Amino acid sequence: MLRFPREMNVALKIIEGGRKMDEERPDNRSYRLLDLYKRLQQGEVLTKRELADQYRVSEKTVQRDIEGLREYLAGEQSYLEIVYDKASGGYRISRESAEGLQPEEVFAVCKILLESRPFPQKVMQRLLGKLLSQVSREKREVVEKLISQEVHYYTELQHGKNVVPTLWKLAAAIREQRITEFCYTRLDGMCHERVVKPAAILFSEFYFYLIAYYADDLADYPIVFRVDRMEKISVKKERFSVPYRERFQEGEFRKRIQFMYAGELRRITFTYSGCSLEAIRDRLPTLRVLKEEAGVYTLSAESYGKGIEMWLRTQGEEVQVLEVRKG
Repeated sequence: MLRFPREMNVALKIIEGGRKMDEERPDNRSYRLLDLYKRLQQGEVLTKRELADQYRVSEKTVQRDIEGLREYLAGEQSYLEIVYDKASGGYRISRESAEGLQPEEVFAVCKILLESRPFPQKVMQRLLGKLLSQVSREKREVVEKLISQEVHYYTELQHGKNVVPTLWKLAAAIREQRITEFCYTRLDGMCHERVVKPAAILFSEFYFYLIAYYADDLADYPIVFRVDRMEKISVKKERFSVPYRERFQEGEFRKRIQFMYAGELRRITFTYSGCSLEAIRDRLPTLRVLKEEAGVYTLSAESYGKGIEMWLRTQGEEVQVLEVRKG
């Protein structure tokens, strides 16, 4: 489970407290408590009779285990609550209080991962397995069937690299504000040395990107690097400082770099005569409606680099660019 280290600590504390009062062998009670906790977290509904048969103990012993687990969680982990479900005649963790992922949430996240294709096949399979372990065996089989075709026909990206370790390394450099050096392979196949001040990591349309500023302040706007094209990454001891008022605002920047092109900030005014203004808004979060006349909208938006201009040109006759201003 994704939260397993924390949850295991909870279970181990429960075991330690329960061993003193257990009339049976401590290892038997330890196993029961761990198994109970895991199955409840995975969304199973458990009956005393079923558990008594499985553990080969009395229903009274099972009740004592459940009460001990319930009391401990009530005192230490308030977001978890073990309740008795009258409809099914068993115990479960209430949906409202459970912090673990629900089956439908696991399904949604799996779909996002499979559609975005950010990782090689082996890495993807491992991540999907961890997500599926969040739910009960029964629900897991349902989710597995729903995504089975996409898993079977999953096609990894051409670069085939596992960028997860690199992402973590870059994230540490961003957090610690350390100068970072690397070799960057451009479309021409040539590798160029770059020394930057890393600012953020973003994901867009299959790829992870590092957003950074040149260490020598060669440009006063952020530069975009595809992470899978970065090699020989070296995080230096040298740090850089950024005044609080000038700190990189990742959320605001994300609104203005939908197309992952580096360059100065552009302010574009254009008209749109199509029938789905919503789609334009989703693509351009900074979009503003200046006016509307006879079904034709006059709009403005901000974006870094020339990507927005290239995208607008692909929209056909429905879009007419009126003005482009830089800076």
